[in-house]
Amino acid sequence: MTSTTTLAAALPADQRDRLMRFAREVSFPVGTRLFEEGRRADRFWIIRTGTAALDLRVPGRRAAVIESLGHNELVGWSWHFPPCIWQLGAEATSPVRAWEFDADAVRAECASDPEFGRAIAVWVGRVVAHRLHAARIRLLDLYAPYGSGSRS
Repeated sequence: MTSTTTLAAALPADQRDRLMRFAREVSFPVGTRLFEEGRRADRFWIIRTGTAALDLRVPGRRAAVIESLGHNELVGWSWHFPPCIWQLGAEATSPVRAWEFDADAVRAECASDPEFGRAIAVWVGRVVAHRLHAARIRLLDLYAPYGSGSRS
C-alpha cells in the first residue's frame, strides 16, 4: 500500500524534482542521532534505505519510540513550523541512506513560489496528520479497555 505521505505519492513530479534540487546524499550508521528534542530544526531528510525511529526522551528511562520510518518517508517536520524546534528526537535503527535538505533554503523557495510552498505545506501537513493518527491508535492499543476498537 502506498501512503500519501511518501514523497512519491505526495508531490507531483515537477514539485518533487524542484524539491530534489536542494537534496544532498547522506548516510548514518546504526545508533546515530539525527536530531534531539528541543534543538533548532534546521534540516530534514527523506529516507532512501534503512529505518529511523522517532522517539521521546523520558527522564530516568529509555527513550520511548513513537514511530519507525522507512523508505521514501519524511524524517522531521518541525523545520516547517516556526519557531522550528524539534518536537521529538530521531535515531537511525539500521544503516540509513537519505537525502538531506537545508530547511532555510527550502523555506525560502516555498516563500518565492506560493504554488510550490502550498504543495510542500500540504505534504508536511499530511505527514503530521498521519503521525498524530498513528500515535492515537498506539495510545488506544496501550490504554483503552478494549484496544483500538477495530472490528473484524
